[in-house]
Amino acid sequence: MLFPAALKKAVRAALWFAFLTFPLMVIKVNPYERTVVWRWQNLLYVALAAFVGSLLAQAAAAFKSRGKPQAAAAPAKDWLLLFNKTAVRLPALVLLLLGLGLFPHLVSSYQVSIMITALLYVMLGLGLNIVVGMAGLLDLGYVAFYAVGAYSYALLNLHFGIGFWTALPIGGLLAALFGILLGFPVLRLRGDYLAIVTLGFGEIIRLVLENWTEFSQGPSGISGIPRPGFFGMELSLQQSVIYLYYLMLGMVIFTIFAVGRLRNSRIGRAWAALREDEIACRAMGINKTKIKLAAFASGAFWAGMAGVLFAAKTTFVNPASFTFMESAIILCIVVLGGMGSIPGVIIAALTLILLPEYLRALADYRMLAFGAALVLMMIFRPGGLFPAARMRRQKG
Repeated sequence: MLFPAALKKAVRAALWFAFLTFPLMVIKVNPYERTVVWRWQNLLYVALAAFVGSLLAQAAAAFKSRGKPQAAAAPAKDWLLLFNKTAVRLPALVLLLLGLGLFPHLVSSYQVSIMITALLYVMLGLGLNIVVGMAGLLDLGYVAFYAVGAYSYALLNLHFGIGFWTALPIGGLLAALFGILLGFPVLRLRGDYLAIVTLGFGEIIRLVLENWTEFSQGPSGISGIPRPGFFGMELSLQQSVIYLYYLMLGMVIFTIFAVGRLRNSRIGRAWAALREDEIACRAMGINKTKIKLAAFASGAFWAGMAGVLFAAKTTFVNPASFTFMESAIILCIVVLGGMGSIPGVIIAALTLILLPEYLRALADYRMLAFGAALVLMMIFRPGGLFPAARMRRQKG
């Protein structure tokens, strides 16, 4: 790339980032003294950082492509394929499982609780990955199935004294039933229209839970939900957190195995065909109605079980925990990880949930840094952190 063109592009990047961060980095309002402080030096720092970063990125791209044949550059682009080799994958998995097993004994209960939340979002991301990543059906109301699972456990325990282990499959099955009920009206919809209907479904569930006080206790929510038991033993708070961590880890491993088997099965290939071309899918004799309903039901099933686990973790549920923002976060996990990619969803979920927690040292700027990281990720790796193998072959 010519140097003047690179400078022009870097200046545009600096001006764009300065414009985007102006309200947060420059203006500081003191509501008590009714004064406004203008911090222009912060704008200069942002512009300089964006300018230098853009130049470095362009230089790295030019150096990587200079004098290299296409055949030699292709393997480097897909370096993550190295983990498909058994000699590398097995030792890595053993070390990873060993580290995860020792994790709650090496850190505080607070860190374990954060990791439980991250694993919960891994499970939710893998469930939504069935609907969005594998079947190509944009679902913006996925949090509704999450709420169905959580309230299933809360209400069954409140009225009938049903325990966690009985409520876990019941919550998943009830959420799958709601997934089928959602699937029937949207069989003919795709794209933006499907997204709008699913968004409305999610809001309907939340508003019903919030306003039907006799059924769901309304905005006050339901408290005193028991944590999972271990053969009737009395567990302290710390022991309950550690036990829930191992339970959550086991559920994530089970979800990875089940979703992986679904992806490679006959119905998984039908979902992939539906995602790529619905007309060709129907021409090949695939029953579009059945596979769409199967996708909604399968994704909802994992969300329902995740909701039961969420209710057991927090021992309290209310409608405020199931807003549209939760659906947006889960969808971000699927998109950032790579549509249809199981390892990508896992990495993206851990990144999206853990990164804001560990950026608390940046105080007011942590969400700005978090947003900038997401923007850079989408610019330099739009296919996701770990795109699915089929997508990598198509790009190659």
